[in-house]
Amino acid sequence: MSLTALVPENDVVPPPADEPSIPQWTPPLDTEGLRSVLERIKDWSPLDVEEVFDDLDMAIGNQLPSVTTTDALIDRLRSHLKQLSDIALADEQFPPTRVMVQLVERGLPLRGERTPAAHQQAVGLARRLAFVTSDLVEELIEARYITEAE
Repeated sequence: MSLTALVPENDVVPPPADEPSIPQWTPPLDTEGLRSVLERIKDWSPLDVEEVFDDLDMAIGNQLPSVTTTDALIDRLRSHLKQLSDIALADEQFPPTRVMVQLVERGLPLRGERTPAAHQQAVGLARRLAFVTSDLVEELIEARYITEAE
């Protein structure tokens, strides 16, 4: 006959003396670290691949962008290129391909280039940005870093 000890549900049974102790949990970030993460999440905007392709079409499509929309188009293309570059370089477990690195490097000076006042030169900058952005988005889709819009 075996002996069975009945322990009421609310009683605490201490662990055996030979059981290893578990270290107390500590949070991975302090208050300032959590605040930084929160701010980054608030500022984050998801990649809209359809919007990228719409802007690429506007920049390198059959018609020139109008004078009134060219500056805004250049700003959006710069933003798309930065976001795509960040995606390409973000994860150490999935390093970027050689082509991705080349496209990111090619896009860096374009992102910082001053927007020309003359419309034709501004359109040229928009198209250079668009070609690099187009190649990078296609490379990311091919590598399955991002998916195409439905």
